[in-house]
Amino acid sequence: MISLDLNFNILTRDLSHYLENQVKVGLFGSGVGLSLVLGFSAAYTCYYLISVAKKPQLISGGKKFYHFLREQCPVVSETYYPTFWCWESRIQTLLRPFVTAKPGVVYRNELIEAADGGQISLDWFDNDDSFSHPDPATRPTVLLLPGLTGTSRESYILHMVQQSRDLGYRCVVFNNRGVSGEMLLTPRTYCAANTEDLETVIEHIQRTNEAAPIMAAGVSMGGMMLANYLGRKGRETCLKGVVVFSAGWDVFECTASLEKPLDRFLFNSYLTSCLQASVHRHRPVLEKCYDIDHVMKARTIREFDERFTSIMFGYSTNDDYYHDASPVHRLKSVQVPMLCLNAADDVFSPSHAIPVEAVKQNPNLALLITCHGGHIGFLEGLWPRQSTYMDRVFKQFAKAVIEQGSRLTDLS
Repeated sequence: MISLDLNFNILTRDLSHYLENQVKVGLFGSGVGLSLVLGFSAAYTCYYLISVAKKPQLISGGKKFYHFLREQCPVVSETYYPTFWCWESRIQTLLRPFVTAKPGVVYRNELIEAADGGQISLDWFDNDDSFSHPDPATRPTVLLLPGLTGTSRESYILHMVQQSRDLGYRCVVFNNRGVSGEMLLTPRTYCAANTEDLETVIEHIQRTNEAAPIMAAGVSMGGMMLANYLGRKGRETCLKGVVVFSAGWDVFECTASLEKPLDRFLFNSYLTSCLQASVHRHRPVLEKCYDIDHVMKARTIREFDERFTSIMFGYSTNDDYYHDASPVHRLKSVQVPMLCLNAADDVFSPSHAIPVEAVKQNPNLALLITCHGGHIGFLEGLWPRQSTYMDRVFKQFAKAVIEQGSRLTDLS
């Protein structure tokens, strides 16, 4: 018994000595702990460099546009390094509004009348201090279209205004009806399929600055609206070029993706509540024509569209509306240079619905697909406060269209 106790005491003493001298109790003070940390870091770095950081895929329907982009927009050929601690799709999407800075921008608001008697809110950044384009009559204009419930105050819009300011351009943000604080004068809001308000805005901008070149950029639903507009107008537009970010190309596929349990919880329910909040804000005008109580009980975007959007714009069924709102059906008719940036991991616009084959059939189209980036995320760098991959694509393409646009007049 004495021998057993002695052996146990010796074992305990030796183990304590080992822990004190080798493990040091704290993980980072130990040889074993440090080895684990270094090993994990090395493995994570290898995985990141091999599987996460990749060059984007550039697809175009014509060699001329393809080579133009490679020459004038080097970002399309560079490896995209997503922020290493948040490269996953949903994390990029959720963090973008909170991580990125909001540059200070002072707008000049203008309300213009629509054909039905409603009003459209435009936020202008005139850039009167432009050094490269001091004459306001010829200063290039960039039209910006926010996403589904977005306004001119979204961080991604403010970043594009900042990039345009650096280039010496003027910006105007097209706020969809009823989302930026203005009153609804008629019982009508907006949707991706209807481009009448957009046509009114573009015609107004052209009349206001007849000698100034105009290009446009649309984000998410704003990009869908732009693509549908170009598909309808063909060559009958004053836009010199268009860039589209994180557009949903097939609304059926986009909606189905957002109805998966996790994405419904993270995104669908929230966006539905935002849409309902806008309806509630304008209830006195809208309840004369629509069953608002029924609309407010919707739990998904699909239910909201079935009860409100499709009815407002005169569709027999919601499926008819979704088919008309899907830009994929109009890409063959686009006659203006259009660059489209999508992330393959975007749950709002699933990769299998990205219109690769349709783009290959039109020399005016180019598609840039990154492996990661989420929905309007595209965060890069250690701490992505000031700029994103999307910002760099926008700035380089805008400059190329405005300053080298003569090379894009005939891409066939």
